[in-house]
Amino acid sequence: MTASIDLSNCDTEPIHIPGQIQSHGFLIAVDSNCIIRFHSENIADFLPNLPPNLLGRPINDIEPIIGANEPPDFINQLISFGRSNKSFDQTNPFTTDLQGRPFFLIINESGPLYLLEFEPAESDMKVDLQRMVGRSVAEMLSDKNLKNLLKNSANQVKNIIGYDRVMIYRFARDGHGEVVAEAKNDELEPWLGLHYPASDIPKQARELYKRNLTRLIANVHTTPSRIVTTVQLSENSLDLTHSQLRAVSPIHIQYLKNMGVESSFSISLLYKKELWGLIACHNYSPRFIDYKARDSAKLIGQILSSALEFRQDEANKHLQEKYNAAVDVLSKNMLKNNSIEEALTLPGNNIMHATDATGAALIYENTVTKVGNTPNNEQIQKLLAWVKENIDEPLYYTNELPYIYPEADSYKKIASGVMILTLSAELSEYIIWFKPEHLEIVQWAGNPEKNVEVAADGSKIISPRNSFEAWSQEVSGKSEPWNDEEIKSVSRLRAEVSYAITQKAGAIRMLNERLKQAYEELDTFSFTISHDLKNPLSTIKGYAQMLSKTSGLEGRAQEVLTKIDSKVDRMNAMINEVLEYSRIGRLDLKPVEVQVLPIIDDHVRDLKMVYNAEHLKVNIKNTPPVMGDPTMVSQIFANLLSNAVKYSLPSDAPEVTIDAKGGESDIIYTIKDNGVGIDIKQLPRVFELFKRMDNVQDIEGTGVGLAIVKRIVEKHNGRIWVDSKLGEGSTFYVAFKK
Repeated sequence: MTASIDLSNCDTEPIHIPGQIQSHGFLIAVDSNCIIRFHSENIADFLPNLPPNLLGRPINDIEPIIGANEPPDFINQLISFGRSNKSFDQTNPFTTDLQGRPFFLIINESGPLYLLEFEPAESDMKVDLQRMVGRSVAEMLSDKNLKNLLKNSANQVKNIIGYDRVMIYRFARDGHGEVVAEAKNDELEPWLGLHYPASDIPKQARELYKRNLTRLIANVHTTPSRIVTTVQLSENSLDLTHSQLRAVSPIHIQYLKNMGVESSFSISLLYKKELWGLIACHNYSPRFIDYKARDSAKLIGQILSSALEFRQDEANKHLQEKYNAAVDVLSKNMLKNNSIEEALTLPGNNIMHATDATGAALIYENTVTKVGNTPNNEQIQKLLAWVKENIDEPLYYTNELPYIYPEADSYKKIASGVMILTLSAELSEYIIWFKPEHLEIVQWAGNPEKNVEVAADGSKIISPRNSFEAWSQEVSGKSEPWNDEEIKSVSRLRAEVSYAITQKAGAIRMLNERLKQAYEELDTFSFTISHDLKNPLSTIKGYAQMLSKTSGLEGRAQEVLTKIDSKVDRMNAMINEVLEYSRIGRLDLKPVEVQVLPIIDDHVRDLKMVYNAEHLKVNIKNTPPVMGDPTMVSQIFANLLSNAVKYSLPSDAPEVTIDAKGGESDIIYTIKDNGVGIDIKQLPRVFELFKRMDNVQDIEGTGVGLAIVKRIVEKHNGRIWVDSKLGEGSTFYVAFKK
């Protein structure tokens, strides 16, 4: 039975292990002993005098044929040099002579193997690309306007490489792309503004574009060369992620043929290490660009990526300043005003201004207060019922509410986008922001839903928009998307509202009885942990240690017993931290002036020793004294500094900065690191008990430390919040009352 063919197959196609390469070069894969384990079938086309049965032979056996003018053992020396430098950037490409013709040797790692790729050291280029790149950079960056910057870049790339069409292609959040700039030959139809579905460049292809910043398809009409290996291995087991010659998916080849494109070249554009888009180049005849020229072209992408990042960071900073100013005003109003509701909904600056929403609703103490353009009360109540049933996240947002909640279709012109901040799910208290419908006419390059056609013989062929004529689609029921700065602003507002509510809670929320009950339950829970859990754990640990001393145990059994012992220690640590968490609430607070600098110095010194982190850079700036319990204040900095050190160590140059500044009523300390960072979607849950972020599961921790810090800070009538970006680090803010 033949599998059905459609573009959804693209998402699961293992394009990193195609089992074949493009035929304009050849490939050999050797192990760490330089024994040949794989090679491409076309090797004899380039080296006709090879001995038979190359597999299992040392690469030295064919070195005289590969590099007649090279010193003995030159390939092994190149591999050793790259291995010691942990990179082959300094040696790639190595120029050698094959049968009187210059070739480039490019070496890359593939798991435990080394890929040796040979391709001609010649190009169809008529110009010196490296020289032209330098002259073109100034013209690319001559205009600060983003649209003009992209247009200039497309023109310069076309001038340099001479392809028939050069597009700058930007990816949307859902994976589909749009041509946002274009330079083309006069006779070609314009594609500027056309959209392409995500299936054209599926997810795993986008991942490869992040690792390989250039990608050449020299000729779509050539037959790829199969990779051969021994019977014990499979040609499809050779990972070609970092290969220059990696063969192209047959689906993509057919896609290019349908467009009439015979050669394509792409340069990746990255923003914060994520794929922003591509410089996509099409030629309507075969075109080969050698490795050095491709490497020079990569510089164009890196320069444009830096320019895009700078422009985007500038825009983000402007938004951040605007939203921060709005939240600062709201925070002051809440602390000055007896009514939280009035403080958040005052004219001039209210909850709506914490985002770019056109309306907002505060649902607080069984009252709905609206500002700006919002659905009516009945519609909001029905929306709340849906939220209670379906949303369990503290912060939820979408820009296509009618597609998720069909009843919203009747008011999509007001609220196609919503952001919902849960203040208290138990009390049904929320803040909801609304964005109106943004009607858009999307010009697709052909009907995006037409993926397969039936040929005359009845067979199915892939036809992703065979004619490529523009196909219009009206997109309704969607708003402008919520940007990252809006999400961070609302996350910060949540902390400010929680703090203000806590300050006023005693008189208006009957919190004392709840706290009394909670403490009683916590005492019971603490006793249960210390008695019913710690004693059995001690017994388990003892038995494990006894068994480990038994002679004759196999290695696997000893390993299991060691793991049991380790897991028991981890469980004990978690129990101790939970007991500490419960103890904090019962302690009497006797604040005194606490000198912070000695505390920080002690913790930094200890942490450097514990984590063997002498290379860690720690910047200690302003450290004014604070009012508080000395032991508890020490716990705050111990936990925050430990996290900052632990999560910044994976960075190439780990750095932690401690600073403080005084305000009218408080002193705000900042602990900043350049570590792994926190996903913006997880920021609202950072201080929850046992909550650990998805990207730090392999780093030791219990998920209790930040919950303890928050509990201590609140006991001091202070505030704590965090600002973070994934992959860039985190900044924790702790406000101590003066």
